[in-house]
Amino acid sequence: MRHNLYTVKKYVFVLIILALCIHSAFSQTAFQLTKLDTNKLPKGIKYEGKIKIAVRWLDSLGDNIAILSETGIYKSKKFKHETDDGRDAELFAYHFIVKNDSAFQTWKIHDFISDCPVDIEARFIKNSFQVTDLNHDGFGEIWIMYKTVCHGDVSPCDMKIIMYQGQQKFAIRGQNKVFGGTDDKGIKHYEGGVYKYDKAFADGPKEFLEFAKKLWDKNIMQTWGE
Repeated sequence: MRHNLYTVKKYVFVLIILALCIHSAFSQTAFQLTKLDTNKLPKGIKYEGKIKIAVRWLDSLGDNIAILSETGIYKSKKFKHETDDGRDAELFAYHFIVKNDSAFQTWKIHDFISDCPVDIEARFIKNSFQVTDLNHDGFGEIWIMYKTVCHGDVSPCDMKIIMYQGQQKFAIRGQNKVFGGTDDKGIKHYEGGVYKYDKAFADGPKEFLEFAKKLWDKNIMQTWGE
């Protein structure tokens, strides 16, 4: 009898753990992302730069495609250059809805560094792109995080989180954090790390802002040589 009771308790415990794991997984994403073959994109998709991420998924909005691309460092005719040393770097993010085998762009993000004579960064932060359903309404929240800077030292980069749900844009803007060294008392010093979130985050579902803050903190430290 005791053995049977132990078996039942163990079975219930396993079910509880499984339920918690499922809840945790679906609290962040309920969508199956499919990596796209960039040589076989649907008709209507146009983009600039070199594709870093291209994914597709279904949600209550429809058949979605997101593309993130970067130009890398180059000299663009788009921008005015004060000296021969000035260089540029751009990044782009696009969202499309596919209907009848054709893609229609719904929004676009474009940011850049131009005419920079020193070190340039304009890149998406590794492993930060996500599509979630934090408020369980069936509409995907598309998270994009990147940094930009023109500097000749080890100062912080400008950093942004842009999230879209449908046509609504949410944004956090600030700087990442750089380790500045340890003083003679053994105290570590850092520069940067501050941010501000916009009205959309302030007025939106609390789950959105909580997730954004965690994403920021996870990627707050500057990494070199990526």
